[in-house]
Amino acid sequence: MKKILFFLAAICTIVSCKDLPLIESKNPVPMYPDYMDITIPVNIAPLNFLLRNNANGVKVIAGGKELYSGDDNKVTFDMSSWKGFTKENSGKTVDVNVIAREGDKWVEYKSFKWQIVKDSIDSYLTYRLIEPDYEIFNNLQIHQRCVENFDESALCDHNLVNNSCMNCHIVGNQNPNLSMMYVRGKNGGAVLNRNGELRKLDLKKAGMISSSVYAGFNHTGRYIVFSTNIIIPAFHAQGSKRLEVFDSKSDVYIADLDKNVIFTQKNLCDSTVLETFPTFSPDGKYIYFCSAKSVKLPEDIKKLKYSLCRTTFNENNGKIGQKVDTIFNANSKGAPYNSSKRSVCHPRVSPDGKYILYTVADYGTFPIWHREADLQMMNLKTRQIDTLAIVNSNRSDTYHSWSSNSHWFVFASKRDDGLYGKPYFCYIDRNGKAHKPFVLPQSDPSFYDLNLKSFNIPELSRGKIPFNAVDVKRLMDKKSEKFK
Repeated sequence: MKKILFFLAAICTIVSCKDLPLIESKNPVPMYPDYMDITIPVNIAPLNFLLRNNANGVKVIAGGKELYSGDDNKVTFDMSSWKGFTKENSGKTVDVNVIAREGDKWVEYKSFKWQIVKDSIDSYLTYRLIEPDYEIFNNLQIHQRCVENFDESALCDHNLVNNSCMNCHIVGNQNPNLSMMYVRGKNGGAVLNRNGELRKLDLKKAGMISSSVYAGFNHTGRYIVFSTNIIIPAFHAQGSKRLEVFDSKSDVYIADLDKNVIFTQKNLCDSTVLETFPTFSPDGKYIYFCSAKSVKLPEDIKKLKYSLCRTTFNENNGKIGQKVDTIFNANSKGAPYNSSKRSVCHPRVSPDGKYILYTVADYGTFPIWHREADLQMMNLKTRQIDTLAIVNSNRSDTYHSWSSNSHWFVFASKRDDGLYGKPYFCYIDRNGKAHKPFVLPQSDPSFYDLNLKSFNIPELSRGKIPFNAVDVKRLMDKKSEKFK
C-alpha cells in the first residue's frame, strides 16, 4: 500500500507540472555527491545535490511526499522543510525517488533509501583548510562548521597570525570547552582552550627533541599526552605517492596543565624506537600509541612499520605504567593480528571504550598520500578486527574522530579525485556494524567541484568552540607559559 501511494504521489506531481511523457529508468540517479542508500543522523543539514546531466528540472519525492521541486539540475532543500522531514521520519527508512525533466520528457530514476536514525551526530565539526600540495605550509585556516546547518566560522586565519603554519588542532572528549591547536613561527605556541580560558603554552622543556606535535586529552582535561617528532619530508618518483613524511626521532610525553609540568618514562622515550600518535582511553586508564623500531631512513622507509601499543596511566598520581602491551603487531602474522603486516597510525578509542579506530598503510606514518591507506576498527574486548570494507575506498581514508555517542565517526577521504580530502561521516549501529559513509553536505551542491582546499584533520565537538580567529591573534601577542 505504501509503494502504491508513493508512486501515485510521484505521478500526480509530474502530471501537475506539464503534460510531458514519463520515462522509467533502471539507472541510478546521476547525483553528486552520492547520497544514495545511506544512513543519516536526524540532525544533519540538508543533503543538497546536483544531477550530472542536462536536467532542467528536478523533483524529489521522499516518504511519499514531495520534498523538493526546482527548475535546474541542482537540488537545494528548504531548511525548514528538511528539518520537518527528518524529524517526522526519525527512526524510519524512507524511499526516495528523483524525477528529472530532460528536454521534452521526465525521467524517473531508480529509487534509493535514506535510513534516518535517532542517534544524533555531534553538532560541530572543525577542520584545517589547506592546499593539497607540498609547497604550501601557509595560507591556512582552521574553521568550525555546524553540521546541522551551513554556518561556518574561522578559529584561526593565516592573515591574522603572520601567515604562520597552524596544525594539530584537537577537541578533548568532544567538549567544545576543551581544545588545543598549534600556531607555528614567530610568537607561536599551543593555543589551549580550557573551561572558557585561552592560554598560550610552550610545550617543551630541556632535553626534548621538539615541542608537541600529535596530542590528546585525558577525560578530566588536566593531562595532555603528546609526541615530539623530528619530521623529514621526502619525495617519491611515483606520482601516486607524491610526498613521504617520516620521523627520524620521536618520543611521547605527558603535560600536567594544572602544574605546568612535563614528564615521561623510558617505555615512551626509547632512543632505538619511534613512538608517536598517543591518545588516552576514555576512562584515562590507558595511553595508546604507535611504535616502530628505528630503521635506516630514507633508504629503508618501506620497512618502517608501526605497531599499536598501550600502557597504563594513573591520573591520581601521574604514574605511567612500566609494561607496554602490543595490541596490533605490524610484524606478526595470524589472529588477532593482520597478516598483511601493515603499519598503524592515528588510533582513536570510541567514547564508550568498545572500539579503537585507526589507519593502516603499507608503511610509515604519513598515509595522506598513500592510496592504500584504509581505516580499520578493533573490538577492544575480543581483539576482532573489522576491515570496514563498506567505508574504505581505493584512495586515502584517514584522519578520523568519533562523535560523543560512539555511533558516528568522521574521516578525511580522497576518494573523489585522489587529491582533495573531504570529510565523510559513517554510522556504527548497535551491533558494531559500519554503514555506507556520506560527505559533509554543503548549501551549494557544486561546492566540492569548485573548492580548491582539502579538509584536513576533521574533529567533532558537541557544541561551538567559544573563540574565534581574532581571539587567537590577540593571544599570539602574549608570552607563552613555560613548562618544566
